[in-house]
Amino acid sequence: MFDFTLHELACLEAVVREGGFQRAGRALGRSHPSVHSAVGNLETQLDLPLLDRSGYRVVLTQEGDHLLRRIRHILDEVTQLQDDAKRLSQGEETDLRLLIGDLCPLPPFLDHLGDFFTAHAATRLHLYTAAITGPWQHLIDETVDLIFHHIDHQDPRIESIELMEVELLPVAAPTMITFQPSLDAATLRQYRQCILRDSNPESARRSYHLIPGSKRCTVPDQATKKGLICRGFAWGHLPRFLIEKELASGALISLVGEHLKPSTLRICAARLRERLHGPIARALWGSFTGFADRPST
Repeated sequence: MFDFTLHELACLEAVVREGGFQRAGRALGRSHPSVHSAVGNLETQLDLPLLDRSGYRVVLTQEGDHLLRRIRHILDEVTQLQDDAKRLSQGEETDLRLLIGDLCPLPPFLDHLGDFFTAHAATRLHLYTAAITGPWQHLIDETVDLIFHHIDHQDPRIESIELMEVELLPVAAPTMITFQPSLDAATLRQYRQCILRDSNPESARRSYHLIPGSKRCTVPDQATKKGLICRGFAWGHLPRFLIEKELASGALISLVGEHLKPSTLRICAARLRERLHGPIARALWGSFTGFADRPST
């Protein structure tokens, strides 16, 4: 069993990084002999020559070069462990897990989160996406701390901050459907409808805006859905922010008419009421109170 220490690993790394024992000692606040002794002890423990001392300057042997990458990884992990322990002792979170739902326009959310986590750089951000009921399930299962999605305001477990409204429009490529104000379900059944697939495998398979009996295809995200619709493969509902340019250029046409109506969903920041939220999570939550007034980019 090896008995080498983190100090010995750090001494070897410093000798290589600083270019010699004396400089390594100064960098570590240790004497030159103690650093020399630590590296020698490490070589003895591993039964490997890690440094070639035959030249004017010590250099890594082939074995030492191979092990140094692992040693640096270990030292980085130890540093991270120390930082995490310090933050935990102060009651601060080391990680936050956030989920952006499928109907959120990404730029304003990424801008806001980028600004926040730049100011709180010691907390790691883990960002996820999900569709339909997937965000709700992740929140209830406590696999994420905060979601950005439309929510069921009747659920007493969830508290929310309203952020924005997103309008959904039924659209198609003009090569697929010629718009008529009286387009109805019977007519639309002739065409393939594209719908988003729920990322929650345990859901009751809710289907929004689905025409009963229509031909259909399912996709995992709004970008894929838009791509198929723009190519005339199917028609479907898309958030207006995602298709402004295509509507303006005529690449897509709105099918809103007598029977097809636009719909609006309110996007919220949502979290569990009774879950314990640390100071960074609370600060992030508070930062969204002014989100609706943030300039769009």
